[in-house]
Amino acid sequence: MKRLLLPALLLVASLGSALAADYKAVPDWYSFPDGKKIIGNMHGDVAVASNGEVYVSVMDPKAGLQVFGPDGKWLRNVPNAPADFHGFVIHKEAGGEFIYGPRLGAGNILKLTLDGKEVLNIPPSAIPDEFKSKTPKTKKGADGKDVPNPDADKPVVRLTAMDVAPNGDLYVTDGYSSDYVHRFDKTGKYLKSFGGKQPPYSFKTLHKIAIDTRFDPPRIIGCDRANGRVVHMSLDGDFLGVIISDLRLPAAVAVQGDLAVIGELKGRVTVIDKAGKIVTQLGDNTNPAEQGTNKVELDQWRPGIVTAPHGVAFNAHGDIFVSEYNIYGRIHRFDRQ
Repeated sequence: MKRLLLPALLLVASLGSALAADYKAVPDWYSFPDGKKIIGNMHGDVAVASNGEVYVSVMDPKAGLQVFGPDGKWLRNVPNAPADFHGFVIHKEAGGEFIYGPRLGAGNILKLTLDGKEVLNIPPSAIPDEFKSKTPKTKKGADGKDVPNPDADKPVVRLTAMDVAPNGDLYVTDGYSSDYVHRFDKTGKYLKSFGGKQPPYSFKTLHKIAIDTRFDPPRIIGCDRANGRVVHMSLDGDFLGVIISDLRLPAAVAVQGDLAVIGELKGRVTVIDKAGKIVTQLGDNTNPAEQGTNKVELDQWRPGIVTAPHGVAFNAHGDIFVSEYNIYGRIHRFDRQ
């Protein structure tokens, strides 16, 4: 019995791993009507609607959120979408499908319809000052020397990502400032803040978060970028532990089925299972000069090789989309076979 059972189990495990790990890069998968190659200066993200349309945030006031069809053809810009969206998601709920995202510069949190109509706008003042960082007392002058900062000690937020829990609560991370996560209900009412730079969290740039629906109850999965790790927290804010560490600046995370995909800013994409084990790694860039920089020129791009992943998303089929931090804008696609 043992001689039959062990090989059978190994075969099942091997097949499951192979299926989960089988992705194929799709070069030049998106296109514009005029044949241009440049999406635009990107410090943003990517999300996929239920109909397969791919939404891409760009730092361009005229085209803050661009939409591509499932076949990669450019379709439209989303009206009224800001140019400083950072860590936005698309969430389907009883009332329809909506875009949720924080504004990195302005500090407010938006809920928009897919065609750009504002449904909810939470101002930065909704977050208590005790959970905000303060601007420094000095800043760099034109000559590069420190000069007094007229905005010294002003409370600020630098919100970098958010997601929506099954009950509609909103979770937003202040990843470029305090490293706190701020929780609101679905109407925008502030509920609480947790996390931060002190133990047990000890975050250093909690850059992107997602609701991890692989668990019951769901959890928050977060990219603690400068610490090189991905962590779990409960929806009430308890620190549950480290999922995986020793990553190359994990910057973004998305969940589908039993898998989570992690975009690493220093040139790699890692897919893990529910237990935190690596299933596969994609786009590995071994050139240090191309890792984590937004200035890699178009003629240096290599199909299927990433430089600075900053956003990740799945479509319904399980294909993976990776947005780059890049002055020209670039979106990778890895199709699940």
